Amino acid sequence: MDNLTFHKVEENDLETILDIYNFYILTTTSNFYHSPISKEELRQLIFIGHEKYQTYLIRYYNETAGFCFLTQYKKKEAYNRTAEIGVYLNPEFTGKGLGSSVVAFLEKVASSKQIRVVLASISGENTASIKLFQRMGFEKCAHYREVGEKFGRLLDVVDYQKILGT
Repeated sequence: MDNLTFHKVEENDLETILDIYNFYILTTTSNFYHSPISKEELRQLIFIGHEKYQTYLIRYYNETAGFCFLTQYKKKEAYNRTAEIGVYLNPEFTGKGLGSSVVAFLEKVASSKQIRVVLASISGENTASIKLFQRMGFEKCAHYREVGEKFGRLLDVVDYQKILGT
């Protein structure tokens, strides 16, 4: 997609990412935090300057459209070729077809880092994200019923995976 660029996140980008993430915390079931997180808590969720796992600001026509990341699946050697993927777009940039380009970009980054499998863990009622990952060739590999609670509701979590190759 033209005019879509990705920039590795630096320390001075944390406030921008925090604003986006906290919007989703307060208004959606896209994640299961109940109240806004701090910059220090955000640092625990994303990677800055890491060789393998990276977070990117998404720019569209030179405006910040959101952020995306590849993060460590589990802190065990056996999972070094697996990563979790995440995409958070500013509300005004959703529904414009950016998601497919963002996921395709992250898949290329993952392959270049010898990551073979990417996983997306999604709230069961987040139909837009589920459709995005299905469209991108991810397959449902798990369905956890009523494991999360937010806004007074019990929510499912579904995991999707894509095997990128050897």
